Amino acid sequence: MIRKPAVAGLFYESNPASLKKRIKWCFQHTLGPGKIPVKGHKHNIMGMVVPHAGYVYSGPVAAHAYYQLVEDGYPDTFVILCPNHTGMGSGVSTMVKGEWETPLGLVEIDQELASLMVSKSSIIDTNPQAHSQEHSCEVHLPFLQYFESDFKIVPVSMWMQDEETSLEIGESIATAAQELKRNIVIIASTDFTHYQPQKIAAHNDHLLLEAIARLDESQMYALIRQHNISMCGYGPVAATSIASKILGARSAEILKYATSGDITGDHSSVVGYGSLLFK
Repeated sequence: MIRKPAVAGLFYESNPASLKKRIKWCFQHTLGPGKIPVKGHKHNIMGMVVPHAGYVYSGPVAAHAYYQLVEDGYPDTFVILCPNHTGMGSGVSTMVKGEWETPLGLVEIDQELASLMVSKSSIIDTNPQAHSQEHSCEVHLPFLQYFESDFKIVPVSMWMQDEETSLEIGESIATAAQELKRNIVIIASTDFTHYQPQKIAAHNDHLLLEAIARLDESQMYALIRQHNISMCGYGPVAATSIASKILGARSAEILKYATSGDITGDHSSVVGYGSLLFK
């Protein structure tokens, strides 16, 4: 089973050479890290929060997380948690076999880890349909493939994002990884505030970023409810924070925040993007 790209040519370039040029642009952009990372082997990162919009909008912010990842070293497997924007599939859906294709090649699913995660959880289903048109996992793969081809993934699409669901998913990821002694990094795919003026978006998003940096998932949920913040991947962030803490993370670091308005110059209605690390 090969999951074909759904948003190549839309969220990122479909031509491999043009795509590599765009990824390089993301790293060298003034809102990005400003340089290309050098591969390392420290393996201190347990989780990341990374945006998932079109590369021209959120790519430079995403590049901050991937810069740190490359310098830290790749794990065996990336567990990528993303919101379900399409409504397809079940409440929480993964894939336990096959490969994902992008213009930069194929990425294999970690069948053993994915299957064990499903068995450890009463809520994770095997449902490829949820991933067939969903962009928020796919857009991370070319960034990962740009530097390395030898890794696997477990994609998880979350339509259900309540605290109880996120707790169960986070615990199943950590328990399965520990049981298999699998070296993993969990990627929480999310954008922050959607379509608000810059000042409102930046204010509300920084409240969330600070709660995430304190490893306080409950406070993050409370802020979302209190301020009606339209963050799309709060469940993936909570599950990543929970799993990272179980795996030994003691801190989270805010790497970069910017908005679509910082790219386009239109601050009247923006989407917020943030990158963080759990380590």
